[in-house]
Amino acid sequence: MSSRRIWEIDFLRAIAVILMVTFHVIFDLKEFAGIAINYQSGLWYWVGKISALMFLFLAGISSGFSKNSVKRGIKIFIFAVAITFVTYIFFREQYIRFGMLHLLGVGMILFPLFKRMNNILLIISAAAIGFTAVLIKGTLADTSLLLPLGVSYKGFVSLDYYPISPYLSVFILGILVYKMYYYRSESLFKFHCENEYISMISKNSLGIYLVHQPILVGGIILLNFLSSKGL
Repeated sequence: MSSRRIWEIDFLRAIAVILMVTFHVIFDLKEFAGIAINYQSGLWYWVGKISALMFLFLAGISSGFSKNSVKRGIKIFIFAVAITFVTYIFFREQYIRFGMLHLLGVGMILFPLFKRMNNILLIISAAAIGFTAVLIKGTLADTSLLLPLGVSYKGFVSLDYYPISPYLSVFILGILVYKMYYYRSESLFKFHCENEYISMISKNSLGIYLVHQPILVGGIILLNFLSSKGL
């Protein structure tokens, strides 16, 4: 990363983190505490979706600041595979096959290829990937091997699912914005609104992503246990 952080990117990523944690609190209360909250539509659905889209878009921008996006992408994909194994053990029927981290890893690995494209080609690529999702919507396969591309199978459920089509298009748009505005590693604004706490959240967003759910779920399970014992 550039030695000088860009405050608006830190600010937006911190918002994405806060929205993500908020959505997962709602999700966990419904799934693990039995509280009747609808997170599949309405306000809470959009809290989660906006957070995810922000992460993808900002990751596309930030890949341009990385000294080695491929190495970072491989690292993130390894974390994603670990999450696949853990969720398979604890949530067998809903385990994560291709979630947010899988997609981010793929995007970062492909970043050098996207970076070489001119801006028009990037726009065409993003549009084509997004439009492909419309074409294959409702298409079912007899295998799970096409899940990364956005083609599911009958009865498919997952705790987290962000396929290449259409979501990689958001990552590509982030790359486009980097090439158009942030290639000099400078803020778009003439004023600065840096904040150490916001920067800390932004810099540790991956760590927060990895640990917050085990903490939330563990806390709810512990509270359920203590409640069952009358404590």
